[in-house]
Amino acid sequence: MNRRKNAFRLVVFTATVIAAGNVAAAEFPATPPAPGPAPALSVPTPTVQTLANGLQVVSVRRAGLPLVTAQLIVRSGGEMDPPALAGLADLTASLLSKGAAGKSAPQIAAAAEALGGSLDAAAGWDESAVGITVTTPKLPQALSLLAEVVRQPDFSAAELKRAQAQAIDDLRLLLSRPTALASLAASRGVFGEGAYGHSRGGTPASLARIGRADVQRLHAALYRPDNAILILAGDVTPAQALALGQASFGDWARPATPLPARPAGKAASRVPAVLLIDQRGAGQAGVVAAHAAPSRSDDGYYVGTVANAVLGGSYSARLNEEIRIKRGLSYGAFSRLQPLHDAGLWLASAQTKNPSAAPVVELMLGEFKRLGDSRVGDAELAARKATLIGAYGRSLETTTGLADQVGQLAVYGVPLDEIGRYIAKVQAVTPKQVEKYADKHLAAGAVTVVVGDAAQFAADVRKAHPQAALLESTALDLDSPTLQPVLGK
Repeated sequence: MNRRKNAFRLVVFTATVIAAGNVAAAEFPATPPAPGPAPALSVPTPTVQTLANGLQVVSVRRAGLPLVTAQLIVRSGGEMDPPALAGLADLTASLLSKGAAGKSAPQIAAAAEALGGSLDAAAGWDESAVGITVTTPKLPQALSLLAEVVRQPDFSAAELKRAQAQAIDDLRLLLSRPTALASLAASRGVFGEGAYGHSRGGTPASLARIGRADVQRLHAALYRPDNAILILAGDVTPAQALALGQASFGDWARPATPLPARPAGKAASRVPAVLLIDQRGAGQAGVVAAHAAPSRSDDGYYVGTVANAVLGGSYSARLNEEIRIKRGLSYGAFSRLQPLHDAGLWLASAQTKNPSAAPVVELMLGEFKRLGDSRVGDAELAARKATLIGAYGRSLETTTGLADQVGQLAVYGVPLDEIGRYIAKVQAVTPKQVEKYADKHLAAGAVTVVVGDAAQFAADVRKAHPQAALLESTALDLDSPTLQPVLGK
């Protein structure tokens, strides 16, 4: 009976659509409407207070909803991995909630759930963080739990073994994907022997080498109050934030020893400018082109943000327009700009059929070059700015998103009132600035990596790039600055 009703409704709906077809065709616009004016954004300026032990307490109040996101951020991440232990910072962060202060991993998870939240911990570049979102009345208990996992982790041998096995399995799956492998190789090509050049998630070999003493040593060196920031975003006043921070972290002792020196993020590279990695039998090829970019503190940060939006920051940006929409060579082609502490990465990627890899390489490099060779049109720039502004506004709708944005500013030492100036800064970027920025940072020095069944694309790529090097994926060594095994090792 229900099926007959649904069928009848479908017939009526179809008939209605057909009957209205001529009217719809006449009235539906052929081009999308112009972007509307940028929305007004009202974000309270975050308040910074510092405890006697050096811990920064940063709060930003959003009243009206009794919800708060708490994040404890350490100003160190994967860049602090020792040379032979790639992935150590990420593994250390993931273990924080797997046993602490006498509580097992299930007990910690249950305690967080009882508060209505869950603990999330991870390491990135330049930071490691643990966070939880709870209702305002539960905030004191949530901060107490947060303090336990940050300050008193067990790092049990059993949990370490389990985490290593899971990380290695996840990594092997990731490395089987052509675009992911190409991105890792391109990052090594851009950053070379610098701290950002290695795989932040580790390699199967480096993860297997990590012992409990290594995790304990990294935690003792980096997880300290004078290297940390407590972010509280939501229904909390600055006075409450300071009192809560003092109650949970005020007795966290600052070590007498200095913080370990931060290694340079970028150094000399020994990776070929064009690298082909043969992943025999791969159904598709991953194409990546990457450039070095300025750090987060660079004055041109907002110009770079807009330039990347034009290049490949969204579905309607140039890379996807040229590679997918016009030619159907990929399901998606995009780019990202990642400014870090003392360097940055501008990376474009697409996955395509193996025989199409060579034309995708040329299209990608051509779009990088075009961005610095010609002026962006006013309409195109306005559309890309609207995309950025809309995404930024949405990111601030939740307390978690608000805490993330504030945390990023705090980690990189950017004035916190920038959170309310994003729209104005983006709107102020001109076509001339975009062209000049792209010409400066994209004119030369690209690292291009193609991963896939090289028998189907190597010859074609080498017609335009005869110097392209070829490596077997089975012989690739992601722990090596050259991506090749050290002879005699």
